[in-house]
Amino acid sequence: MHAFRTALVFAAAAGLLALTGCSSDPKPAAEQPPANGPAPASSPAPKADPARAELEKAVRAYSAAYFKPDGTAAYAALSQRCAAKVGDPEPFNGVVEAAAKAYGKQGITSLTIDDIAGNVGHVSYTYAVPKLSQSSQAWAREGGAWKYDGC
Repeated sequence: MHAFRTALVFAAAAGLLALTGCSSDPKPAAEQPPANGPAPASSPAPKADPARAELEKAVRAYSAAYFKPDGTAAYAALSQRCAAKVGDPEPFNGVVEAAAKAYGKQGITSLTIDDIAGNVGHVSYTYAVPKLSQSSQAWAREGGAWKYDGC
């Protein structure tokens, strides 16, 4: 019981889990007035921001691994800073297994990328189990890949 409680406390302190995110503007583009009148009918749709798409994909992958449970994949998604705090992957695998056992398979129900500034981003996302939901969870881009940095 103590190991299970410790695992849950660590998970909560580390931002509990991971994440996904779908960015949202405060006001959808369709509701924003055009800068110089109506756009020509042939104007291309705005391009998706690759950094946001990559961050969302990383958050969703980490979350999926966390609740699968796949401790190896979830550990690989940790930033260097978080991996150093966690230490050996084996105890982290136990945390992941305990969370999956306690909550079952969970999927992100909504995701918002709060901000991205250089190699740092923050993501908020929700689950069907409210206490698993994350607000402004930290992520860091290391070696070109987004890593969970909410430890």
